[in-house]
Amino acid sequence: MFKLLFLKIFLLASGVVSMTSETKQAPWNQFRGPNGSGVAVFARPPIEIGMNHTAWNVPLPAGQSSPILWNDTIFLTGLESERLVTVALARKSGRILWKKRVPEVPLVKVHAANSVAASTPCVDEKSLYVYFGSYGLLCYDHNGQERWNRPIPTPRSTYGMSTSPILYRDLLILVLDDSANLQGSRLSRSKVIALNKSNGKLVWETPRPFNRDGWSTPMIWKHTYGTDLAVLGQGRVYGYDPKTGEEKWYVSGFSRETIAVPVEGNGRLHVSSSMLGGRGDEKLDPEPFWSAVLQFDRNGNNQIERTEISEHFTIPFRPELPPGHPGFGYPLPKDPDQRRKRQLGFFERNDKNKDGVWSKDEFLASMSNSRTKPNLAAIRPGGEGDITDTHVFWNVRRGIPEIPSPVFHKNRLYFVRDGGMLSCVNAEIGEMVYQERIGATGQYSASPVIANDYVYLVSSRGVITVVKSGDDFSITHQEDLNVKVFATPAIDENTLYIRTVRGLMAFR
Repeated sequence: MFKLLFLKIFLLASGVVSMTSETKQAPWNQFRGPNGSGVAVFARPPIEIGMNHTAWNVPLPAGQSSPILWNDTIFLTGLESERLVTVALARKSGRILWKKRVPEVPLVKVHAANSVAASTPCVDEKSLYVYFGSYGLLCYDHNGQERWNRPIPTPRSTYGMSTSPILYRDLLILVLDDSANLQGSRLSRSKVIALNKSNGKLVWETPRPFNRDGWSTPMIWKHTYGTDLAVLGQGRVYGYDPKTGEEKWYVSGFSRETIAVPVEGNGRLHVSSSMLGGRGDEKLDPEPFWSAVLQFDRNGNNQIERTEISEHFTIPFRPELPPGHPGFGYPLPKDPDQRRKRQLGFFERNDKNKDGVWSKDEFLASMSNSRTKPNLAAIRPGGEGDITDTHVFWNVRRGIPEIPSPVFHKNRLYFVRDGGMLSCVNAEIGEMVYQERIGATGQYSASPVIANDYVYLVSSRGVITVVKSGDDFSITHQEDLNVKVFATPAIDENTLYIRTVRGLMAFR
């Protein structure tokens, strides 16, 4: 009798231990948390978020890297007094534990909407791994002591680097997409590398010669047939063997400029990119773009003459922004001569009859000539080579964000694009469940994150919106933080961390 009772108690205790280990929150140890998913499965952060609900709010060096977490420490990067820095803070109080400067290097030029400290670190039980486009990789222990460093030539990039490193077993993996050509070739210098995380030595390197500059972070896709390293780049998403770097498959049909992180769900890989310039819908309403162009029409004749090319004249990408804003249109060089040459090139390509005038018809014709479409694709595993026609399960072509990544939760995909348009897609069949405006307009750079069945959305202006997950659209809470936010939030068991342009805020 005693033995039987003891056995029951032992089995019950074992069950409790097993349940505890299964429900332990995975650490938010890289960009967008566990494997880049954006989901904190067992977390319970607050639903009401606002300046009056902060646990703490600390100023920090400027930067756009997202916070990451390990045990009682938060890590991120920044720029202070023209020096790149890595910063560690205490999770409970926000107190700065240590700050380490990167060896002094020239800071690479980046787009006005980007930062030289945009790449998010990753961390494991022993080390912190940091990438700066201007320098390369550095490895610290949790107390800030440098373990190794590996300077890396800065890839040429239109907007500056923002891809983040990830970990796989004993490897540190980094994508280095580059718009520069290999010497004497039309192929690019792009590549993906894997280093031994303990000493920084190169384990493998795989060229990506058909890719130019890109801004997506890779992820590890575990599926029925094995494990792939999924890397989104110019026009394609690739699958590599993460142990060797061997290319296994690719899917075409994505934009030339890709940013979002692929996400796994129901055994499939979900990959998204807007059209060049941020267009999220296959069917374009051209009128706002033409209205944006007419801001350069000084004589009011409803067309653009060659003599009306001014300092900020460019092809509009985001008509809701004013001319001169860094996100308004196609980027222009700062050098006046190069700038003028670029502007004349825009004009001449659209002036089809060469009469020195852009008519509305000429401009609208140019807007419809894009060879790519906005694309959210669901990809089945197990293919080899070009699997575009064989393994793409479905495509969605409206509401696709330019910068934010989608997030998968309970067989639904959620994604938010500029203007505050939130979409929910049934991931099983690729059908739109709803598409609703959340009442927080403007640009979106931060990706959605999910915890406790709530979707947390933060606009670049700093408006945070909390939406209940599920098929019925319902805003639970919304508040304006009155400070700009470009970084993706981080989550632990009971706290939401939001990096603003001023510092880091904790809502607990």
